[in-house]
Amino acid sequence: MIQPLAYIHPQAQIADNVVIEPFAVIHKDVVIGEGTWIGSNVVIMDGARIGKNCRVFPGSVISGVPQDLKFAGEVTTAEIGDNTTIRECVTINRGTKDKWKTVIGSNCLIQAYSHIAHDCEVGDYCIFSNSTTLAGHITIGNYVVLAGLVAIHQFVKVGAHAFVTGGSLVRKDVPPYVKAAREPLSYAGINSVGLRRRGFSSEKINEIQEIYRVLFVKHNNVTKALDMIEAEFKPTEIRDEIVDFIRNSNRGVMKGFGSGS
Repeated sequence: MIQPLAYIHPQAQIADNVVIEPFAVIHKDVVIGEGTWIGSNVVIMDGARIGKNCRVFPGSVISGVPQDLKFAGEVTTAEIGDNTTIRECVTINRGTKDKWKTVIGSNCLIQAYSHIAHDCEVGDYCIFSNSTTLAGHITIGNYVVLAGLVAIHQFVKVGAHAFVTGGSLVRKDVPPYVKAAREPLSYAGINSVGLRRRGFSSEKINEIQEIYRVLFVKHNNVTKALDMIEAEFKPTEIRDEIVDFIRNSNRGVMKGFGSGS
């Protein structure tokens, strides 16, 4: 299953049924799970932990040294979950001593020429379209879709089930369940199409929509909006997730449309 023109360090831990194509290079401190396919001209460097049934396409570099001048050679990792596809020329850097690892979840699709920097945490079932760029220390929830050419500032958080339109510059946190668009990045409604595809009921979708109406459409300030949401909506998992995300935002959340930057 390993082509003779590939180089695999003898101490790399490769499952028996992994396929490694010609001219791939696998470094020493690497673990690759069962059923994974490594394409030609892929470089997998020290610290890579790749799960089962992944596909890594030609030209990708996994677990490269962080592009951070503070990095001092500490032993860190880049961890990729099961069933994740990494398309052509994707670069994923390993962590620094801040979090010690970069993590990408299971069942993700990272499309060509995307970059995921050090200490990022990406959830499960995420889709990053071509040339998506994540700076360091970014947190992405489950089921997030980032369209092509999205660029995200370091330390930003994007909540679960959010959708960010192509070409967006993300400077502030994006709450869960929303669509984000325009410049500066603003609320553009909830991600109703994605939520329906994932089995959310009409009742839950309406709840999400009404909560964000208080926050983004009625132009309340954040503190007042959160107080109103807690007073007017009964406690549910969704309500509490939204309120907690916004309250715990260090960078602040994006604005409602027409609210300025």
